[in-house]
Amino acid sequence: MKATLKLISVLFITLLISCGGKEEKKKEKFSYQKKAITEQTTTPKTEETPASKKVDLENKGVGPIKSVDLSAAVNQEMVAHGADVYKKMCTACHRTDRKFVGPAPTGILKRRSPEWVMNMILNPEQMVKEDPLAKELLIEFNGSPMVNQGLTEEDARAVLEYFRTLK
Repeated sequence: MKATLKLISVLFITLLISCGGKEEKKKEKFSYQKKAITEQTTTPKTEETPASKKVDLENKGVGPIKSVDLSAAVNQEMVAHGADVYKKMCTACHRTDRKFVGPAPTGILKRRSPEWVMNMILNPEQMVKEDPLAKELLIEFNGSPMVNQGLTEEDARAVLEYFRTLK
């Protein structure tokens, strides 16, 4: 009996020793704090000029207009006709002084060639397909393509003359 008691005591002590020395690893607690970034691995973004602000006076666009001669003096008769055409055909999408569905025409001739402007007025579908600047404008203005209003070259030239007066 004494031998059995000793044997059970030795087994019990061995069991306690083998189980008692175990350390539990602490779990990492969830934290809402952001960890500090030690090194920035991304390249800094360069500010890209939106298409509506880019200046490209060499591009003549795609369409029937290859050359436009602008006189130093503004033709007031054409301006009146152009303002009327603009009011009837363009104000659904354009405001003269601010961005709307489409870009504002104020100062357009400081950023685009007269040929590009007239080709965009007369031939917007082909311009959006083939002219890189027109493609960028389409993206900038949420994919809203300019609608071909079916204007004549004379109407487009009058609108261009009206744009010359917008400052």
